[in-house]
Amino acid sequence: MIEEFDNTNDLDKNTREEVFSQVVKAGKRTYFFDVKATRGNEYYLTITESKKRMGKDGKMYYEKHKIFLYKEDFEKFIESLNSVFDYIKANQEIVPRTDHTDEMELSEVESDYSSVDFDDLGK
Repeated sequence: MIEEFDNTNDLDKNTREEVFSQVVKAGKRTYFFDVKATRGNEYYLTITESKKRMGKDGKMYYEKHKIFLYKEDFEKFIESLNSVFDYIKANQEIVPRTDHTDEMELSEVESDYSSVDFDDLGK
């Protein structure tokens, strides 16, 4: 599921940081694509992967990995990403992923624990 957020009208141009966001929920992982602005109003992209994990103490937590991508690197990044995707498509059959399997696995783990939503965490 993909969700989009446009914050350009909500924030003053001199103080805005987060400009636009897109969230992709993919089974056990959630990806955040956030366009942000520097103080000089230069846009850059952060890509965050968030995975729900269970700690040794039995409590759920989110493991996050973040990439910062600046506009001078956009073209090289997209070219390389497309090249990698083309290679995978040409050399390996793409099997559609079903979220149902992941939900079943997660529901077994979560049955004894309360669920935490990203909205609860704030930004």
